[in-house]
Amino acid sequence: MINSYKLLLAIVFMLSLSLPTQSTSAAEQFWVYVGTYTRGSDSQGIYQLQMDPKSGKLTHLKTIKNVDNPSFLAIHPNQKTLFAVNEISDFEGQKAGAVSSFSIDPQTGELKFLNQQSSKGAAPCHLVVDETGKYVLVANYTGGNICSLPIRKNGTLKESASFVQHTGSSVNPARQKAPHAHSINLDQQNQHAIVADLGIDQLLVYQFDSEDGSLKPNSIPGIKLPRGAGPRHFAFHPTGKWGYVINELNRTITAMDYDSKNGSFQEIQTISTVPAGTPAKGNSTAEVQVHPSGKFLYGSNRGPNTLAMYRIDEQTGKLTSLGFQSTGGAIPRNFKIDPTGKFLLAANQETNNIVVFKINQKTGVLKETGHEIQVPKPVCIKFLPVPSTP
Repeated sequence: MINSYKLLLAIVFMLSLSLPTQSTSAAEQFWVYVGTYTRGSDSQGIYQLQMDPKSGKLTHLKTIKNVDNPSFLAIHPNQKTLFAVNEISDFEGQKAGAVSSFSIDPQTGELKFLNQQSSKGAAPCHLVVDETGKYVLVANYTGGNICSLPIRKNGTLKESASFVQHTGSSVNPARQKAPHAHSINLDQQNQHAIVADLGIDQLLVYQFDSEDGSLKPNSIPGIKLPRGAGPRHFAFHPTGKWGYVINELNRTITAMDYDSKNGSFQEIQTISTVPAGTPAKGNSTAEVQVHPSGKFLYGSNRGPNTLAMYRIDEQTGKLTSLGFQSTGGAIPRNFKIDPTGKFLLAANQETNNIVVFKINQKTGVLKETGHEIQVPKPVCIKFLPVPSTP
């Protein structure tokens, strides 16, 4: 009888470990930071929102003002610092943009400006922080180049540690007369940087050294895409086995096998982001994201103003279309899936609104929640878990 009682107590104890605690519930709260265009718009800077974890409803908390064109954002792995590109071409009288650093208040999530450094190229449009938290890597669109900026322990930035200029052109006379580095990402090994260059139709690969911040051409330099494709943004599958690049100019997504040992890609599929017969003029793609489960992928279409939805084959990485969902606004520049995988937030640049969708966890299809919030010229969305309180 005593042994049975002890066994029952042990079972109850083990079950209690699997039950949600107050800290788990609190961790599901998220601050949402929105990068915007301030020049020629009503935007005042970076907008801090909060998302209700049950409904997806967004509430405005704070506006961090006097930040010049903070279009794209990145958060440090220690969650203490946020970085924003200043997508400009006249920083300190040079043909360059900048990157600004902000501390994040752990109690309120409020941002406080720390410092700013040149991006060494005009119109920086994308950035990423390496997993060690030592460097910010930046893609400069108009400059057609990339750089790395060292991060001090206090979150401030140093001057560039490495700089690489792209060269070349492609077939679209309006968009591809010169290189245009549009995004930069790191693989899971933190050893290879992948740069989508819209101007030269290439996905370029660089060896990244987290000790000195150097960016050197990989032994296998990358993968060439069809002329006129215009690669824009890139996303890895959670397994690291596959990569997906969304091509802005020909409105497609290219799926590729990835070999992390040598940083090489091999194309396995290219699929349209729009229905057959959709006119090319006035239409382009923007963002691509893989669901945290690795089962689904989404891409945004500007012009049609839709999100293309796909199922990912768990064996091959290939995509199957699930259809298209209106973004509830115009020119969906960016969208972001929350870390739990429950909601997708679509940022409509021209209609100044962010619309919340619920993701069906079985099918991957998006459903309107009825929630949206007005934010002037939204460009980028980043989530940060609200720290739990004791």
